[in-house]
Amino acid sequence: MLKFLSMWKKSCRFAKNLKQTKKYMEETVTTNTATQAAIALEDKYGAHNYHPLPVVLCRGEGVFMWDVEGKRYFDFLSAYSAVNQGHCHPKIINAMIEQAKTLTLTSRAFYNDCLGPYEKYITEYFGFDKVLPMNSGAEADETALKLTRKWAYKVKGIAENQAKIIVCENNFHGRTISIVSMSTDPDARKDFGPFTPGFITIPYNDLNALALALEDSTVAGFLVEPIQGEAGVYVPDEGYLKKAYDLCKAKNVLFIADEVQTGIARTGKLLCCDHEGVKPDVLILGKALSGGTFPVSAVLANDDIMLTIKPGEHGSTFGGNPIAAKIAMAALEVVKEEKLSERAEKMGKIFRDELSKIKSDMIELVRGKGLLNAIIIKPKNGKEAWDVCLKMRDNGLLAKPTHGHIIRFAPPLVITEEQIHEAVEIIKKSILSFE
Repeated sequence: MLKFLSMWKKSCRFAKNLKQTKKYMEETVTTNTATQAAIALEDKYGAHNYHPLPVVLCRGEGVFMWDVEGKRYFDFLSAYSAVNQGHCHPKIINAMIEQAKTLTLTSRAFYNDCLGPYEKYITEYFGFDKVLPMNSGAEADETALKLTRKWAYKVKGIAENQAKIIVCENNFHGRTISIVSMSTDPDARKDFGPFTPGFITIPYNDLNALALALEDSTVAGFLVEPIQGEAGVYVPDEGYLKKAYDLCKAKNVLFIADEVQTGIARTGKLLCCDHEGVKPDVLILGKALSGGTFPVSAVLANDDIMLTIKPGEHGSTFGGNPIAAKIAMAALEVVKEEKLSERAEKMGKIFRDELSKIKSDMIELVRGKGLLNAIIIKPKNGKEAWDVCLKMRDNGLLAKPTHGHIIRFAPPLVITEEQIHEAVEIIKKSILSFE
């Protein structure tokens, strides 16, 4: 145990303050031996770039996950909305297994018999001419940035190396150098400069600021999350997306929607932009595009934008590989067959209604859309959002704080009404335990 404590003390260097570090150690060492061993192994051999909730998971099915001690939990994070279709969905898993038996990777040096059918399927599914397949959400965002700049020079006629892209404060599009260059999060930026130029940052949900920024004739695109997930499920005013889209169209600027987290039925529509009838010029997808089984992302656009990229100018060894193609088609089929958009809309309303009935001074606000929701936690008796998440873990539900005082709730979309009510009781019990 002394060796474990020593090892754990080293791992806590990334914690934000001594109080949190001490608390984290005390919480973790009270867990069981198998959990201790797994955490200690990660601590010793892995980079310390995450601060996980102290639980070690080994199995998932539907809306549930189990830890190495055999305890079952409601999953209310869904791997940041990657597992919209539920853990280990049989149709998606079978598609992956069957393709893995036949052909896994060719690279894009050759054609394969899976990519074309997938490209046809996904473009027709979302209503675009072309798709550029990638792997991670960050890669898809980077692809969209390159595509926008290429369009700026080849189509809009902006002078070379002068194109700008408008982004929003408190955005989260990934962790690459270019993406953190447009971040306003000090933790994302500190000690990672020098940064990539070419970005104009404006407040989110501020149409006046957008209109002013669009007066710059060198602006090529506006990159926006329809709901800012990592910022704490910040839902903009109704009409914001449509008005922002119209402002962009008036200035011949591309409207680029990062729907990596909000897309694929999460908010009660296939895309979050669909709530306001907005079709982005460039659509960025990831996460649930594979149902959480494989890294699959995509950028969709019409020919006038997508065909500005020529052979040799962008690519990925794994992008569009046969397994990814089969998985993505199965994952999207599940969304339609199981009516997950409609389910998210209905279950989300029930969930927010039930959360709003919890009488506690710790809950400052409940907000969200579909099954992407959050509560803002007001500290009480020295207990904060992290403590609430630990108590929910003890009671059988997993969620994670963001920005210290916000807890995001995003269960798999296959969740039933009965399970919603059961989960709310766990959340209620956990919060009221601090009264």
